[in-house]
Amino acid sequence: MDTGLSDTWASLKAAAGDAPREPGVYIMRDSENRIIYVGKAKMLKNRLNSYFSGGKDVKTATLMRHVQAIETIIVANEYEALILENTLIKQHSPRYNINLKDGKTYPVIRVTAGEFPRVFRTRHIVEDGSRYFGPFPNVPAVDTMLDFIDKLFPLRKCRRLPARRKGGAGSQVPCMYYHIGRCTAPCCGKINAEEYGRHIKRVETLLAGETESLIIELTERMHEAAAELKFERAAQLRNAIKAIEQLSGGITVVDFDPEGRDYIAWAAEGILATFTVFSMRGGKMTGRELFRTRSAAGESESLETFAASYYAPDRPPPPRIYLALGAASPDASLLRWFREQFGYEPELLPPDEKRHEAVLAMARQNALDDLRRRLKERGAGPALDELAQVLGLKTRPERIEGFDIAQLDGKHPAASLISFKNGVPDRKNYRSFKLRTVVGVVDDFAAMREAVRRRYSRLIREGKELPDLVLIDGGIGQVNAAKGVFDELGMNSGLVGLAKRDEELWLPYTREPVRLSKRSEALKVLQFVRDETHRFATSLNQRLRSKDLAFPVLESVEGIGPKRAAALMKAYGSLEALAAAAPEALAESCRLSETSARAVRAAAKLALEDREAAKKRFARGAGRSAPKKAGGDAAGNGLYGNLNSLSAETGIALAAEAEADYDAE
Repeated sequence: MDTGLSDTWASLKAAAGDAPREPGVYIMRDSENRIIYVGKAKMLKNRLNSYFSGGKDVKTATLMRHVQAIETIIVANEYEALILENTLIKQHSPRYNINLKDGKTYPVIRVTAGEFPRVFRTRHIVEDGSRYFGPFPNVPAVDTMLDFIDKLFPLRKCRRLPARRKGGAGSQVPCMYYHIGRCTAPCCGKINAEEYGRHIKRVETLLAGETESLIIELTERMHEAAAELKFERAAQLRNAIKAIEQLSGGITVVDFDPEGRDYIAWAAEGILATFTVFSMRGGKMTGRELFRTRSAAGESESLETFAASYYAPDRPPPPRIYLALGAASPDASLLRWFREQFGYEPELLPPDEKRHEAVLAMARQNALDDLRRRLKERGAGPALDELAQVLGLKTRPERIEGFDIAQLDGKHPAASLISFKNGVPDRKNYRSFKLRTVVGVVDDFAAMREAVRRRYSRLIREGKELPDLVLIDGGIGQVNAAKGVFDELGMNSGLVGLAKRDEELWLPYTREPVRLSKRSEALKVLQFVRDETHRFATSLNQRLRSKDLAFPVLESVEGIGPKRAAALMKAYGSLEALAAAAPEALAESCRLSETSARAVRAAAKLALEDREAAKKRFARGAGRSAPKKAGGDAAGNGLYGNLNSLSAETGIALAAEAEADYDAE
């Protein structure tokens, strides 16, 4: 294979492997940047990877020989992917979509204009003041929804309207639909326009996706019908609920609003920023554009710079431009620039309707996905360089290890140690510790000293590489506790603490913290490490607590001893499974009376409720330092307070005694 082709293939395969896992549309371009294929996917990553695995038919193989670049557009769901794919195929007529797509128009629901509107399905858009909802790829669901609307709201079916003549209404003979309760007969003056309009308003609310209360009501009615053995009625309600759920929420890539508008969203990390523009023209999304920038400017200034460079004589701004939530208001100079360049000022608007919020959310998701790729391509080097400079380290901290302590009321104290290599989790070097010296005592400083000592005395004894930087999840007290161990072991690795409350950095034996900008890449790295240590420590503590909790809880039930409790745990594996088990199945599988089975299930439920309450107490107290012991110093003299003066050899000996509890996860 030609080297150039090989490199292109490798690049395309890498792009497919890095594609998002969300639904969306993918666009394939040739060497002249022309769109040659548009496809949809329920999960973009899986679909694109399929092009690079296994044998291919002739058409696909021919297509892939011409592909030079792949783009993706993330959308809300696979229906929107289907709609957007259809729009883009019609717009660009890609070479390899010809004869593969029928180019059909998906149906919409039309609410006609006038005093007494009709509601029906159509594939044709008429600009006569009618309102349209959709389009909907799922035609059976549309029909089910319309049938439900027909039964719930007695709207007119025919084209007859009240005659405007003095002293009378229209036809005096209502049709069959009136007599069976499926029409209010406006043609005969049986309902006025105001009352009829209230029915239409409810229908439009339903079609616009505001369905939560209606689904709750229908679900209750479905259960009532089933309880009364009216299974046919229950099935009808179930089908109506499914149709509403499938069609609710609207479609963001088509909305039939003919006025042109753009949606601009962005994502930034450090000096990197990606802007996304979704363009709506003639009521349809005509495409998405991504723009990568590098800037240290603030949000408002970056937005103004982008807008001034994006819009040009060959790409004038539309009448309305919607900006992402939270955006700073653009300066008046931007509006002045629009006026001078194009002779008019477009409206710069926040999202004032759900449909606009949905499009902007989709645009931001695309910007975030592109920013993720950029950060991955660049690596963590710049962030680590900044971190070395901020902390005064001699070298870039390529190896970072983080510690966290987790304990509930002094029981099952545990410490987690996680490892990062070049800014990426190195999970094979994660460790967890069941702490022994602080059982029954809430002393975070002593717990930190034990964990740090055990970790690094072992590395020193085995002659293994020490980390460049150690992160402590906590403030100055925990940092000084760890520093005391560093000194006794003769370690010169960097050390820093990250306090949760204000995200401040604490260096050993300092009076004031280091405060970094919230956008600092160095801070982002430390936050990532800290959050991972916390997650890892908490999961260990919960596992230990679950094991300790199960057997005493079961043995508290009359007639359940150690052997029976062990059999129950072997059969079901966890308290959660026992709490969810049916009493009859529990009794049969474990040879219990039904009364005992119900008691076991109730005990398991109560134990789980107690555990949840304890977790909430732990969450409320997370990040708070333990109170200083009597006679302690700033570093906190707990059970291990007098060990700061021990030699490295003594520390190594102590660690060797505790080595049995050094567990790798």
